[in-house]
This record gives sequence, structure tokens and C-alpha cells, in this order.
Amino acid sequence: MRKRSPQMAGKPRRPARKPQAADLKDEARPVSSPSDAVSEAPAPSTAVVPVTALQQYLAEVRRYPFLSKEEELRLFHEYQTQGSREAAVKLILSNLRVSVAIASEYLHAGFDQMDLIQEGNVGLLQAIKKFDPSKNVRFYAYAAWWARAYILRYLLNNFRLVKVGTTQDQRKLFYNLRKEKAKLERQGYVPDAKLLADRLNVRERDVIEMDQRLGSWELSLDQPLSQDTEGTLLDVLPTRETPADEQLANQELRTLFRRKLAEFATTLNERDEDILRNRILSETPLTLDDLGAKHGITKERTRQLEARIIRRLRDFIKEEVKDFDHLRS
Repeated sequence: MRKRSPQMAGKPRRPARKPQAADLKDEARPVSSPSDAVSEAPAPSTAVVPVTALQQYLAEVRRYPFLSKEEELRLFHEYQTQGSREAAVKLILSNLRVSVAIASEYLHAGFDQMDLIQEGNVGLLQAIKKFDPSKNVRFYAYAAWWARAYILRYLLNNFRLVKVGTTQDQRKLFYNLRKEKAKLERQGYVPDAKLLADRLNVRERDVIEMDQRLGSWELSLDQPLSQDTEGTLLDVLPTRETPADEQLANQELRTLFRRKLAEFATTLNERDEDILRNRILSETPLTLDDLGAKHGITKERTRQLEARIIRRLRDFIKEEVKDFDHLRS
């Protein structure tokens, strides 16, 4: 048994320091508390003050304590009955940890953590407008859903330059496709498109399209094809526009037909010209009954006149326009 040194023998042993409330404040919170992400965030080891924007923000968030349930209800009463701006600010500041906690779950997506946190804070602003204190639910539990929704929307809108979640089924696949694939592989199944479509209740075609989108990246059309050439990918892609020579030919052909139609109309009598303009060439043609009543003839006679005018027009264009049959094909 070791002997106490002479210096220590004459001194009474100092009692252990009693833990203070500040020491227990973080330990008393459950793991699911929104403050976990703040306490687990990287802290400077030797620096006296925070050195990054994220560390400064987290240090600022720690300044605002959690509210008790009674104080939370009192502030919501002031906000909803009196429109108190100060009450709303206190509610938001005391729950900033919620956005930090939710944002920390999506760091693997590769986005800046501060951007995710700020999107979550926008969700908090929406949550405070929709919250109903009479439901006997704490505000931070309700606000977590809004913060997560806004963070997921941000991830969806910025995951690719070309948006991938434009429909409800595509959003479902964006959030669950990889997760469902991993689940099926753990169960020993081959996650083909048909099985995934059945499990997620979407179309097989949507599964294939989303899998291709998530598995590839965008290419810039202005990117050089190689280091030795100045050409870009845009230069070798086929255009969907009609070539300039075809556009010019079509314009000249339309002008020619208009001129020939005007010449053909001069060869008709007044009744046939009326049928041509108001029945054959009109975008809102008159009915055979209306034309027959207008000219005092039967519906069948009007139909016969219309067919005769069309035959005469075809023969006239064949004579006046060279290669008419070739142009029709």
C-alpha cells in the first residue's frame, strides 16, 4: 500500500466539484433532440473564436435556449392573437437547432451545409404560420417536418442542372429509388425495373428514366471536343430547325400558290367564287346547308359544285405550276 507524501499528509482532501447546470445541460437532452447536430458539429480545437461561417453560425445558435412548453404556448398566443413580431422571432430563434439537425442528415448529398440549414430555416418560417398549439404537440416536432420538406425540395431542384423531379412519380423515385434498390439487394433479389416499379407503385418506364438520370451527369454543349480543336459538342449535334434553303423554298412555294389561287378565282363565277372562299379555303367554312340557302340551291347541289371546283383547281395548278405532282409528294 502506497504511503502518502508528507506534503499531502497534512492537507485534507478536496471534495469533488458538484456538477453545475451548465455542465448537464447538453447531457440531459435525448439523442433525438435538435441540439444533437449543434453539439456534434466540428468545433475548433485550439482557436479562441470560431473561424468558419458554419462555426460562427453554430456558436450563435447555442446562445438561444430551448423554450419550456408553457413559454412556447404563451408566445404562440401572443403571435396568433396580437400578431407579435417579437414572439415570432423568439420562437424561431429558439428552434434554429431543428434546421441544423435535419440538414446534418443530408451532408452526404454533397451540398453546402449552410445552404441546407438556410432552406430548413425557411421551412421554420412556414411552420410557425401553420402551427396549431391546441394539438398538444411541441413546435420543434412539428417544424421538423417543414424544415425537412424545404431541404428535400432544395436537393431536388439543385441535384441536376436539368430538373429531375417534375412529376409526383418522379419525386417519389428520386427520394426512394436507391433506397429500395439497396433494400431488395439485402433481401437477395435482383432490383430490375419491373420489380422496382411494382414496389414503388410507378410505371416501369419512369423507373428506367430516373435510373438513367441519377446514374449520369450533364455535359456542357460549349465544352471543347478535345484540346486540339476549337469545336464544341454543339457544333456536331443535329439541329431540329428546318434548313435555311428549305425555309426559303417553302416561302417561295407559298407565295406562288397564293398568286395562282388569285388567278384561278378570276375564272369562276360569283357563286363558285363564294363557295371557294367561304367553304374550301376558309378556316371556319360554312356548312353546305348555309351555302345552299344563300344561293337558293339544295345541299346536294352545293356538294356537287364544291367537288367540281376542287377538280378545276387541281387541273389549273397542274397546268400553271411545273412539277406539281413532285411537290405534292
